[in-house]
Amino acid sequence: MTPSPPSRTTIHGLSVADALISFVRERALPGTGVAEDDFWAGLAGAITELTPQLRALLVRRDELQARLDAPEAREPSADPAAARAFLEEIGYLEPDPGPVRISTENVDPEVATLAGPQLVVPLLNARFATNAANARWGSLYDALYGSDVIDEADGKSRSGPYNPTRGAAVIARAKAFLDEHFPLQGASHATATAYRVRDGQLSVEGPDGVSALTDAAQFVAFTGDEREPDSVLLGHHGLHVEIVIDPAHPVGAGDPAHVADVVIEAALTAIMDLEDSVAAVDTADKLLGYGNWLGLIQGTLTAEVSKDGQTFTRVMQPPRQFRRPDGSTLELPGRALLFIRQVGHHMFSDMVLDADGEAVPEGILDAFVCGLASVHDLRGERAGQNSRAGSIYVVKPKMHGPAEVGLTVEILARVEATLGLAPATIKLGIMDEERRTSVNLKACIAAAADRVVFINTGFLDRTGDEIHTAMRLGPVVRKGAMKTQAWLSAYEDRNVAIGLACGFRGRAQIGKGMWAAPDNLAEMLEAKIAHPRSGASCAWVPSPTAATLHALHYHAVDVAARQRELEAAPGPERLEDLLTVPLVDPASVSPPEREEELDLNVQSTLGYVVRWIDQGVGCSKVPDLAGTPLMEDRATCRISSQMVSNWLVHGLVGLEQVDASLRRMAAVVDAQNAGDPAYVPMAPACDGQAFLAARELLTQGMHQPSGYTEPILHRRRVARKAELMETD
Repeated sequence: MTPSPPSRTTIHGLSVADALISFVRERALPGTGVAEDDFWAGLAGAITELTPQLRALLVRRDELQARLDAPEAREPSADPAAARAFLEEIGYLEPDPGPVRISTENVDPEVATLAGPQLVVPLLNARFATNAANARWGSLYDALYGSDVIDEADGKSRSGPYNPTRGAAVIARAKAFLDEHFPLQGASHATATAYRVRDGQLSVEGPDGVSALTDAAQFVAFTGDEREPDSVLLGHHGLHVEIVIDPAHPVGAGDPAHVADVVIEAALTAIMDLEDSVAAVDTADKLLGYGNWLGLIQGTLTAEVSKDGQTFTRVMQPPRQFRRPDGSTLELPGRALLFIRQVGHHMFSDMVLDADGEAVPEGILDAFVCGLASVHDLRGERAGQNSRAGSIYVVKPKMHGPAEVGLTVEILARVEATLGLAPATIKLGIMDEERRTSVNLKACIAAAADRVVFINTGFLDRTGDEIHTAMRLGPVVRKGAMKTQAWLSAYEDRNVAIGLACGFRGRAQIGKGMWAAPDNLAEMLEAKIAHPRSGASCAWVPSPTAATLHALHYHAVDVAARQRELEAAPGPERLEDLLTVPLVDPASVSPPEREEELDLNVQSTLGYVVRWIDQGVGCSKVPDLAGTPLMEDRATCRISSQMVSNWLVHGLVGLEQVDASLRRMAAVVDAQNAGDPAYVPMAPACDGQAFLAARELLTQGMHQPSGYTEPILHRRRVARKAELMETD
């Protein structure tokens, strides 16, 4: 059966898919106070008036890349000072705007003043989305028990039913955390026999008598009766920790103080992603994402979950209520504060066609439809479930320089005008993930100074763009060596330094990138403390368990104090380090090393792409060649495909080698997915849409605008969906 084109209706000169019209009319508009005709008129005006500007900015990207690809760019690239002069000459590096101070107002404390983990999840998956929204609070006992943070030596296995030996190690680790950050006077939480509230203070009984917190102000609130509380709430660095007391609980029954769990405030914020972690290629896919965002904002999104042989409905958690020592009620958010990451300026959608029958900028659609859905948090009976400050939070990826940030600001201003919102209601997160944004970061911030609430180092996409920018300058170092290059450390340092210089402390987030090995959380616990130590107020994690563990770092580091230290003693500018291109001498890379690097990147590309194309999965845990599961999305795919394309351009590998590796690695990926009943093997035929998409990415990546993977992936996914419909 050949899929029929979607039915359409013309509205204000736009040809709009009827399914989108129905979604807006029946689900998104009711309760917003926005008239349907006003919505479509505002969208049509924005598309008509801003699309030429957007297309001109995309042409400018290509013009600058052509200058970087030209022979005249190769000599200055070897000298950072000469490179700086060349980039200034061609307009890639723009004039310094002078002192910049952001003026963003009405920002929630989760963004402005608190520091903690940030989850990023694919919005098309309702189960992941609700789980992430609920990850504001996490069980430390569960996170330690279920992860590799507690080793499995000496009888501490985590397989099978509850293991008391492992449980004892978990409890000891959690109580050591309490002793470190909530110390008692002359006593330990490990030997506590009771927690009580006396005269407005926390009283902790133990074998040596009664003790109290060293810092009495850390006692915030409790639940239950003062003499026998159900839980005790503590505070540190603006974050909360709840000691849960339950003598009827299997764990609490065996604890001297009946402590059943230690629950910590974890994912303060979560980014619901419509971009790199999803495979949204048509109207049905996008409406699934839009509908999930609407459900999140309204607090109504649910998901059916099967776990440990049980099926249940996951709902979004309500606020948590406690009693302060003075008897008043304390209400804390039960959910993470939600951002939505929309698509970049380079994306177009045929869900709406313009007057010429052309697909319109998808980012403009995202801004208007998601903005409309977000109004439910600002007006009506559900207002304030996400933002108590009355703001909407948008993350915009893949902007190249301040002019593109300025276009985003104009799009958001059009949305505000259409929806009847005050100027700068929609706050903007700037992804510092493209090289032209990195080198012009202060100017990018200046372009959104009254609404910016977030910058971060998205080192995955940033590495992909670094490789593509240098595509013709020479062969780049191996992927594993990128993390030791001067440009990357300069990039990480400058992002924090520029954010602080622009007034982000106490007003906006400075973020760091994703932990990409979701099963290696012991390693994460050792490494990711570097992010708060760097002065970043949030960092990305791939799961609620990782968020709970990463939250420990924000008790170990006072980020606000660290930011004040960095402001008082700023480091060097490091622009020349940032401009140092990560090239390698081909003679230093042996044939076996070339083959190894090729297989590594081919395997990761195939492992990700086969699920994207065949199953519509935009974010996957893909085992590498050593069997270690790694989180892969379009950003990691961009790195791998650009890496191989770069080495092809410079002859470190040949096309025949790439094709041979593709066939070898297809068999490897097939074997890695043998347990998935929905998986369709690529080998031995190696002629399916998924295999062909991976080959195209690897061998034609040098020709893709900015090295982006979306054009190839989307085209091949659409073709695959058509094939699947034919076989139904």
